[in-house]
Amino acid sequence: MIQAGEDPKFIARRMVIFASEDIGLEDPHALVLANAVFRAVETIGYPECAINLSHGVCYLAKAPKSKASYYAYFSAVDDVKQYGNLPVPMSIRNALTKLMKDLGYGDGYQKYTLDCLLPKKLKNKKYLK
Repeated sequence: MIQAGEDPKFIARRMVIFASEDIGLEDPHALVLANAVFRAVETIGYPECAINLSHGVCYLAKAPKSKASYYAYFSAVDDVKQYGNLPVPMSIRNALTKLMKDLGYGDGYQKYTLDCLLPKKLKNKKYLK
């Protein structure tokens, strides 16, 4: 791509995007490495950064792939478009005042519960599968 005239920064930016969109949680280190490659391209420039780009491309190509976080994000966006700004369930609201406590803020709250804490319209919705 560089030999064809592409800007090394463009390649590095695409690597950062690829690390999140296509590798994601299968290898969270991929995003760290892609950002390090981008920084190297920015800091030292071409032609010296060519080996950094090569290292990054090879790592990302060999990394396991998962679009789970990508799909989870867009599924959540679709729900916001459909339902708008839903109220936070009362059980997970912080009761900062006596009035808030009297109104039911925090009633039944349990730390580290396996119960669904989403608004009622999204009950038991799973974004990250």
